[in-house]
Amino acid sequence: MTRLRVLEREDMNEEQGALYDKIGEEGGPRAGPYWAYIRHPSLMRLCQDIGNWFRNSALSGRERQIAVLTVVRFWDAEYPWAVQVRASLAAGVTQDEVDAINERRDPGLTDPREKMAVELATQLLNNHALTEETYQAAESLFGEEDFVALVSVIGYFGMVATTANAIDATPPDDAPARLV
Repeated sequence: MTRLRVLEREDMNEEQGALYDKIGEEGGPRAGPYWAYIRHPSLMRLCQDIGNWFRNSALSGRERQIAVLTVVRFWDAEYPWAVQVRASLAAGVTQDEVDAINERRDPGLTDPREKMAVELATQLLNNHALTEETYQAAESLFGEEDFVALVSVIGYFGMVATTANAIDATPPDDAPARLV
């Protein structure tokens, strides 16, 4: 059960309600960690815009989602995992790859950029830094702009995961996957 009281639309103030409606019209997420973010409409708007930016960045959907799954699995974040598995499958990440990340196994990726997405996320999460070798390899593979986008995805989903964990966001019943 989610710890933080989920605001119903009728309980929101004018600014919260207007943003909630607008994000609904845009097809954006309004649940999970967004149950917390709606308390600060400017933060919720920024989070929506950042998420949209990542989806439209030069990173492939698979690269982005592989990094996202690695981050939310690290944090054992039930709600983001449940939601991001859907997005990952839609981006072409296979069920076997999803299961491997869930089980904390090597997903057996062959694409160098996708392998690096896992390595970058893993090093940043476990070591709080990158080795010089990893940094050089990542910059070479991604270039500066995509490197910054990937690191930013990792950081952003750390925020999403920790927010979801802090409020104990309950995943939807129809979620396609759960953490093991």
